[in-house]
Amino acid sequence: MIKYLKMKIEIRIPSPGESISEVELARWLVDDNSWVEKDQEIAEIESEKATLPLIASESGVLSIIIPAGSVIKVNEVACTIDTSAQKTTPKKQVESPSIISKKEKLINPPTQKEKVEESPKQVIKEEKAKTVKITPLAAARMEEENLSVDDVLKGLKRLTSHEIDLVSKNISQGKSSISKDRSEDRIKISQLRKKLSERLVAAKNQTAMLTTFNEVDMSRVMEIRKSYQQEFQDKFGVRLGLMSFFTKAAVEALKEHPMTNSYIDGDEIVVPNFYDIGIAVQTSKGLMVPVLRNADKLSFAEIEMGIADLANKGRNGRIAIDELTGGTFTITNGGVFGSMLSTPILNSPQSAILGMHNIVDRPVAINGKVEIRPIMYVALSYDHRIIDGVDSVGFLMKIKQLIENPETMLFEGQNPDKKLIGI
Repeated sequence: MIKYLKMKIEIRIPSPGESISEVELARWLVDDNSWVEKDQEIAEIESEKATLPLIASESGVLSIIIPAGSVIKVNEVACTIDTSAQKTTPKKQVESPSIISKKEKLINPPTQKEKVEESPKQVIKEEKAKTVKITPLAAARMEEENLSVDDVLKGLKRLTSHEIDLVSKNISQGKSSISKDRSEDRIKISQLRKKLSERLVAAKNQTAMLTTFNEVDMSRVMEIRKSYQQEFQDKFGVRLGLMSFFTKAAVEALKEHPMTNSYIDGDEIVVPNFYDIGIAVQTSKGLMVPVLRNADKLSFAEIEMGIADLANKGRNGRIAIDELTGGTFTITNGGVFGSMLSTPILNSPQSAILGMHNIVDRPVAINGKVEIRPIMYVALSYDHRIIDGVDSVGFLMKIKQLIENPETMLFEGQNPDKKLIGI
């Protein structure tokens, strides 16, 4: 990756994983011709699977070759670092009277009379910042680039009579507010979202996808969480969430209905004898599905800690490719966003995905009486080519049984009394 040229080194684009030949250089984290330290993150690389950092291998002055937003091939040179350069410390400047005056104003705010005596230019600048409408995306970019409204306006073209006539006409017709609010932002589609789009379309077009539903009484799970939340958090450093219960339940349901843990490979159906559970995580870059390996061997605490770690990596764009591949089954929780019901799309090549939703107090019949219980609707989308209705419905019934009676998870989903007496 590194080739020495006199006192300069080339920083090349690393390979994010097999079968990936090009990536997008999403953004530079440092300025051109700026000093960088060894092992410093200098840019973000976005592939079709994840966002990864570009690391400075040595200290020196960086020269950018490939601009942000460019699609670049793996192993191509993105920048160089001049290792012969010396790091310089800016000389302390003597503050001018005007700067001292500004500091005094911050410490001792001007009176109303002093405000009136301020220069017209200063008043215009402050009014400009108050009246110029800025979109959220533009505001974020301005903050990122450390630009003020005045800086942006200075960088625009000069005003002509055409702009004056246009504004005057809009005001006279009462359309000025309408024209201001009809702006548009254009955002380039990232490599990750492009790949995600392709996979979602392929899942819809290349599978016989159906969805079956059920409802789950969450009373026992919520009771356990309420009773032991603080003790669990004090011991393990993570909260006891819903996902650990559903992951454990899903593993037991997959054991009982192995076709939901399978996938098609050519003319064969592959049924793994292990349980790598993908947990869907929403990030600013798009949906990611990091994988919990060997979930059947993990405790509740290990599941919660594993999910938290993978989710943080995904949201920070620091997740490895192998942490996103190879899952056998996926769980997605739209309930965190308030979703009542949905039909989740398969995460190819997997053949089934479990959808969780929000918990709402609903009237239900319990022993012939109406009671208010916390109810969650659950959904299982599956590929009907290899999963029959008996497996899909049976899978959700098993999830319902285990969540409504979580103590049975200690006995692999079996009735504790029957397990005790061996029947």
